[in-house]
Amino acid sequence: MSVILKTVDLHMIYRMGKIGVHALRGVNLEVERGEFVAIMGPSGCGKSTLLHIVGGLLTPTSGTVYVDGIEITSLSDAERTELRRRKIGFVFQRLNLFPTLTVEGNLRLAERIYYNGTRHVEGDPERRRQILRLLGLEDKLNHKPNELSGGEQQRVAIARAIINRPAIILADEPTGSLDSENSQIVLRMLKELNAQFGQTIVMITHNPEAAAMANRIVHMRDGKIITP
Repeated sequence: MSVILKTVDLHMIYRMGKIGVHALRGVNLEVERGEFVAIMGPSGCGKSTLLHIVGGLLTPTSGTVYVDGIEITSLSDAERTELRRRKIGFVFQRLNLFPTLTVEGNLRLAERIYYNGTRHVEGDPERRRQILRLLGLEDKLNHKPNELSGGEQQRVAIARAIINRPAIILADEPTGSLDSENSQIVLRMLKELNAQFGQTIVMITHNPEAAAMANRIVHMRDGKIITP
């Protein structure tokens, strides 16, 4: 196995007037290709900040991040946008599905974004079908988001995140807005994606039951990793 995500001495300080709030205090983390890692910790421990930095959405105050061999902290905004498009799939609590598009339409839009808006690109219909079968959505292809349950919508968001074979999926409390039954369904699907496709997943959560689905649990407190 090879390291697909690495952070070196990450620090993040948010400025509030003359006051500096330390969100990260020297975070060092390595994730192997094909791992499913859960990052746990109480609210305010820095786990969301860490996820946003490794996803190229925030620039750290200091430190270095490598994603699939690319050092991303020195990239320009345009270069980071390109890296996110090519290498990273995001799953957030806010699903941001396009309400006027069907399930298939949302996936095809993700494919078009991956191919930089090229209109004639058909994407990969077989992969779409394969992923939707795995996620139990094969009969929802022509449904719009408002015709789906909350759990089904979250599974569509997962399908959208993995449709273009990202190097890594970053999941931010993916079951935070779901009931216990749908939470278990979504977590099992993430586990299955990791097992069947070897998809690398980094998930942040405060829920021990969710974290237990991962292959490895990393604990954070006060901006630091306290377990490897």
